Amino acid sequence: MGQDFTSSLRPAFAMTILFALLLGILYPLAMTGVGQTIFPDQANGSLVRDAGGRVVGSALIGQAFASPGYFHGRPSAAGKGYDGLASSGSNLGPASQALADRVRADVDAGRSPTPADLVTASASGLDPHISLEAALVQVARVAAARGMPEEQARDLVERAVERPMLGFLGTPHVNVLAVNRALDALRP
Repeated sequence: MGQDFTSSLRPAFAMTILFALLLGILYPLAMTGVGQTIFPDQANGSLVRDAGGRVVGSALIGQAFASPGYFHGRPSAAGKGYDGLASSGSNLGPASQALADRVRADVDAGRSPTPADLVTASASGLDPHISLEAALVQVARVAAARGMPEEQARDLVERAVERPMLGFLGTPHVNVLAVNRALDALRP
């Protein structure tokens, strides 16, 4: 009986080691190589750099812009705000009084009507995009804070619009970091 048991364990151990090497080492290395070869920018975090080469953010992770001279993104439920290590939703449901109070305060602080994405966090809490409507609602505030014509701010938003994939998958949206960098580029 002991001989049968040990002889039946040998293939199980061999398969465990084989699959650990295959799926735990070889496959991840192959996918990393493919990613670095075909999509190097995306594989390295879609980092955004300034003219001096310094990293100023990522095209895939939102940032908290609080100054009235900048476009603001969605509220973040990730840690203390846009913390990639604490990415998650708030887990507050539609019947949550805490969520209702936070949204009501955000709506009262803004102007009416306020697009939903300016007062609700995304599922990850890291969304770098806002809807075109949310960006256009902020044009007057940003233009006034920067002393620029509203048409110029609106034109920046229109140029920063990312259209739906294939023309119909998704909705037009604006990357907040990209439009704010375009605003900063206008400064002398």
